[in-house]
Amino acid sequence: MTLAKGDLAPAFALPGVDGATHALDDYGDARLLVLAQLCNHCPYVLAWEDRLNAVAQDFADRGVRVVGLSSNDAEAYPEDSFDRMREHAAEKGFVFDYLYDEPQELARALGSERTPEVFVFDDERRLRYHGAIDDSREPGDVQRRYLRDALEALLADGEPPVAETAPVGCTVKWR
Repeated sequence: MTLAKGDLAPAFALPGVDGATHALDDYGDARLLVLAQLCNHCPYVLAWEDRLNAVAQDFADRGVRVVGLSSNDAEAYPEDSFDRMREHAAEKGFVFDYLYDEPQELARALGSERTPEVFVFDDERRLRYHGAIDDSREPGDVQRRYLRDALEALLADGEPPVAETAPVGCTVKWR
């Protein structure tokens, strides 16, 4: 079951492609925390990952931290292995932490269903937005920038114009 608006972010401590272990508390200084369910092989993630990287870059100096996580079963989908995550993050120039949720515990705690799928938490780490990054797989066809709009509203101490959207993408590949 997916987290509901207002629910607290689940605790985690996961290895990152940078060689460090990252925990929820490590992001305590962030005004907003975006947890993004990703992977390396899904064509939907590949279509949206540059936009997510741009969000991470554009909002970094405003106290927003974006954290990608991959939870797919790497035995069934070897392109989602931790080694491939490192390669992919380097190839794409990710400016956000990219974490490996091998036990799939964080994905289950979030209630993740799709890749990509984003969860935005406020400074109290309560869920304020959940769903899609925007409304189109094609960058030139985007009409609604759900994630950007939610971040802008929350940074202005307001409410996201839309608190939940249906994530569009591949299913999480469970063991």
